[in-house]
Amino acid sequence: MAEAFGSYWPYFVVLAGGLVTYCIRVFGVALAGRISVDSQVFQWVGCIAYGLLAALIARMILMPVGVLQEAPLVFRIAGTAAALAAFFLVRRNVFAGCIAGVGTLIALTAIFGLE
Repeated sequence: MAEAFGSYWPYFVVLAGGLVTYCIRVFGVALAGRISVDSQVFQWVGCIAYGLLAALIARMILMPVGVLQEAPLVFRIAGTAAALAAFFLVRRNVFAGCIAGVGTLIALTAIFGLE
């Protein structure tokens, strides 16, 4: 690729990536006015989004990478349980859930240490 575009190949890669990204966004904007918020398509997209988010969170808990990998699984599950409890106890407040989960994980690793 470097031979075909010379020293401009990084700009071509960024431009191609931008075009792909913005074409899909333009397509979404064009269709957004034609789809009802209560339609099954919107519900399907919402389910896919929640499913992807749940899968990413489960992966972070069960198969973490980086520093989180050093925390025992029990600590990660306890942090998740604390986050869910705080989320539902404080009227579905995401910030409270995040603070409770991170705080629990930090407290457990500070008290009991890492593996």
